[in-house]
Amino acid sequence: MHNDKLRIALLAGGRSGEREVSLMGAVGVEKALDAEKFQVTRYDPLTDLGRIAAEKDKIDFAFLLLHGLWGEDGTVQGFLDLLDIPYQGSGVLGSALAMDKNLSKKLYRLNDLPVADWRIIEKNREFSVEDLVADLDLPLVVKPVADGSSLGMTIAQNVAELGVGITQALKHGNRVMVESFVKGREITVGVLGNDEPEALPLVEIIPGDEYAFFDYNAKYQPGATKEICPAEIDKDVTAKAQRYGVTAHKALQLRGYSRTDMILADDGELYLLETNTIPGMTPTSLYPQAAAAHGLDFSGMLERLIELGMEGRE
Repeated sequence: MHNDKLRIALLAGGRSGEREVSLMGAVGVEKALDAEKFQVTRYDPLTDLGRIAAEKDKIDFAFLLLHGLWGEDGTVQGFLDLLDIPYQGSGVLGSALAMDKNLSKKLYRLNDLPVADWRIIEKNREFSVEDLVADLDLPLVVKPVADGSSLGMTIAQNVAELGVGITQALKHGNRVMVESFVKGREITVGVLGNDEPEALPLVEIIPGDEYAFFDYNAKYQPGATKEICPAEIDKDVTAKAQRYGVTAHKALQLRGYSRTDMILADDGELYLLETNTIPGMTPTSLYPQAAAAHGLDFSGMLERLIELGMEGRE
């Protein structure tokens, strides 16, 4: 490392369905990184992989702002490992595990974390919508096994909608998860740290009336959802949700930070949905909101993630 500024490669864009979100986030991150401490260069993995490799000796650290496939799933992490460039967040294994919703749920279950019941449908494999309904009851949530931002996700209220939803989700990949719908409040738990990760204050997400759930538009349309941080949830449930968030983070072999989404069901039980290893990074995104409630402003949080990424690299 140099005595002067830390040279940061800000990786944003990429080729997933969340390219636009990634590029939006990068603008704010670049602005928030202290220009006195960091020299930031932008790279887009869609076009710049060769350039990153060629310029690796001029890069001290990579800040990844890639969501979904080819970025949040371990592929870019492996590429950076090969180039010996440190980066924030989880490595190859944790990133790949968390991106696979089916494996995540199996690992949650092994660690006594409650999840809604589910089945996996594979492309070109016979399945019966009637059997799924008999097994799991309606309504059912349908989503691709490996994609983010609720892309390709639908909620089926009847057999016909289930068939259409599965067909739609299969356009996003070869495997689709069909899971029991849990009615309740959606909350999310941020986790921060390496060896002793701690949970941040909870955020509750309340989609606007026109959205059936926190879908892509509800996520990125300004004013489409209401977010309450810290969530107004009693302290025992809050503590349990935070404990679950840290357990999920460890179960999936994650590092640095993560954000686990859950449903607080009407019966008071919590159900884990999924864990994000590169949560949204605009100042108003869920994770930065939780960090702010924890006392870390946006710039401070980014610096903390860089510190955690550099840890053990000296």
